[in-house]
Amino acid sequence: MDTRKLKYFLAVVDHDGFNRAAEHLLIAQPSLSQTIAGLEKELGVPLFHRVGRRAVLSEAGKELVGPARLVMRDLDAAQSAVQALRGIRSGRLDIITMPSPGIEPLTSMIADFTKLHPSVVLNVSAAFTPEEVVESVRSGSSEIGLAGSPTPVRVPGVQVLELERQPLILIVNPQADSFTSGDSIQREDLGGHRLIASQRGSLMRWLVDDALAHGVKTEIVVEVAHRTSILPLVLAGVGHAVMPSSWAPLAHKSGLRTLLIEPVSHLDVAILSRKEDLTPAAQAFLAVAQRHASPGPESETTSRHR
Repeated sequence: MDTRKLKYFLAVVDHDGFNRAAEHLLIAQPSLSQTIAGLEKELGVPLFHRVGRRAVLSEAGKELVGPARLVMRDLDAAQSAVQALRGIRSGRLDIITMPSPGIEPLTSMIADFTKLHPSVVLNVSAAFTPEEVVESVRSGSSEIGLAGSPTPVRVPGVQVLELERQPLILIVNPQADSFTSGDSIQREDLGGHRLIASQRGSLMRWLVDDALAHGVKTEIVVEVAHRTSILPLVLAGVGHAVMPSSWAPLAHKSGLRTLLIEPVSHLDVAILSRKEDLTPAAQAFLAVAQRHASPGPESETTSRHR
């Protein structure tokens, strides 16, 4: 088995089929198919099931994805280490993030990282639960993961750097702003208001459901899985939205008001990585993350929404 075959295998995975992978690799599709067939013959198992024009990973293929990425990443690390001797820093860094940490602090960390290492290509993929982030880091699909959870993340065998605690805020619908002029509200103040809610299982949805369970007569008007829709919906006057404070800067730039919801609930944000065998790019990103880790996260993130 050579790295070219693994590169072609991952191209089919990442581009969801042979035709797009061949276009990306700038090779003929029959040549790609022949290479994958050769890899399957070497391993003695099929890596893909051909369903019409689609290529669906077999169980063996799913098992190969993580190790294949590790091999390619280690090769990139070796090349980067040699190039660094000539003053050249390059490579690729795979990151996975949940939506709110992907707004902040990831944006600020990427901005700082790319200034220091402009030749490193960052690939950022999405996850919706801490478990997805942990699995991606453990399998080697991603080197760096950002997760947010109601309690601090603790994962055996995974390095965890706590970054900050983001209090939950209300992004106020300007067409239904009957709140006081202060900077905060009580949960019972949500009564009588229409809310845009995240999907069940999120901390934001828990707060709304908890308020309903305690007799606060609020109304969920829209449930949103894709959180990029939330600010446009608030701007359109559909309802208010409960979100972590990482969304406050974007809300303010859009002309929206935010209010701290008391008693305060926090989203604990952490960065996850393997404990060893990290590429130079991943190590450099963790160094940037360390500078972003707040020594007093609660007070800092609480004031950030104002």
